[in-house]
Amino acid sequence: MSQKTRLPRRAAALSALACATVLLVAGPASAHVTVQPSAAPQGASDQSFAFRVPNEDDTASTNKVELYFPTDHPIASALIAPVPGWTDQIVTTKLATPIKTDDGTITDVVSQVTWTGGTIAPGHYQDFTVDFGQLPTGTDQLVFKALQTYSNGNVVRWIDTTQPGQPEPEHPAPTLKLTAAVPDGDATPAATTTTKSAADDSTARALGVAGIVVGVLGVATGAWLGLRRRPAAGNGSGGTAE
Repeated sequence: MSQKTRLPRRAAALSALACATVLLVAGPASAHVTVQPSAAPQGASDQSFAFRVPNEDDTASTNKVELYFPTDHPIASALIAPVPGWTDQIVTTKLATPIKTDDGTITDVVSQVTWTGGTIAPGHYQDFTVDFGQLPTGTDQLVFKALQTYSNGNVVRWIDTTQPGQPEPEHPAPTLKLTAAVPDGDATPAATTTTKSAADDSTARALGVAGIVVGVLGVATGAWLGLRRRPAAGNGSGGTAE
């Protein structure tokens, strides 16, 4: 094989390595069902959260999403935003111990929402938005279990709880972290800061992936040019290049 033939093949291999690096870095970051923003102050009121459901199947579409609200620390009220193409079904449950809020005593809360009728195609995601009237106190997190059904009949159960100090489970449940409650006058700035932090994190992650791509492609280009400029072995008087 000649030196000229080997050079394009090496360059192609290095480019493939760059693409593989991008997939390894970017893939896991968006694989799970998540709640965004991922944190909010305890007792905060009237905040909207998006439950993001990505399609992880290469050949089937997601056609049903079931979201279960926590029962150990129930949420006083919830409003479900309409999603074009999807129909939502809301299930409520009566509380054994009513919740006292600024708007009165709450005896019934939303315990489950099921979305059907729409589809999430391979390589896409869908946000399902819920507005919570008042978040509970006395806990540092709210765990929302979710079931994702595909058009081929497969059901992915996002119900595993992440334990402190343990690796993340294969199918973690969407979890909303609850931070310390803030004074009444600081609720809005705190919510804004949470949303901004989530946006900054997404931006930093995207820039990091872009930097890796540029770096790997730069190495690939440099190696290819270096090999191209290197004289072939035995290229002198009376010799031929192989």
